[in-house]
Amino acid sequence: SLLATALAAMDQPPAVLLSGSAIGYYGEHGDEILDESGTPGSDFTARVCIDWEAAAQPAVDAGIRVAFLRTGIVQSTEGGALAKQLPFFKLGLGGKVGSGKQYISWISIEDEVRAIQFLLTHELAGAVNLTAPEPVTNSEYTKILGGVLHRPTTILPITGPRLLFGKELADSLLLTSSRVVPAALLEAGFTFSYPELEPALAALLA
Repeated sequence: SLLATALAAMDQPPAVLLSGSAIGYYGEHGDEILDESGTPGSDFTARVCIDWEAAAQPAVDAGIRVAFLRTGIVQSTEGGALAKQLPFFKLGLGGKVGSGKQYISWISIEDEVRAIQFLLTHELAGAVNLTAPEPVTNSEYTKILGGVLHRPTTILPITGPRLLFGKELADSLLLTSSRVVPAALLEAGFTFSYPELEPALAALLA
């Protein structure tokens, strides 16, 4: 709120503020399709996102165009969930976690950057889901990544990912099901380079 308050107090405030949030805002929703009007969750990650978005209210009140970037799991070999999982998948030790039915809402790093650039120049305000149009289940993600790498996959106990990511992050990333779609971006005319997971991973891992 300190930044938003400072921006609001400026004689010439910026025209736009892009505030990084996350799809953790939605929490557990099973296979329900979630656009930007989806109800918030109640777990720790959701509460953090809710409070973070609320902190920008002074900027909104000052007439600054504020967009909340509810970003999904960014696919990049340089960091994040994919980079941490790759060594295990390359060894044939990657696998689905839990039932495998939980949804993963992802976005390629290329589309993440392009979407941010798009938001700077298009009059979108409020919540904007930065996710690919085609979320996948944990089981589908595992099968696709294993296929791109030409490696077998297995079934993983949650203990391993909890050691790798920490319990809270692992459970949020791998067990929480949020089937999020980028309704606002699509309605505004944004075109994804990688709407589907397999081509996105193939390009990243080529």
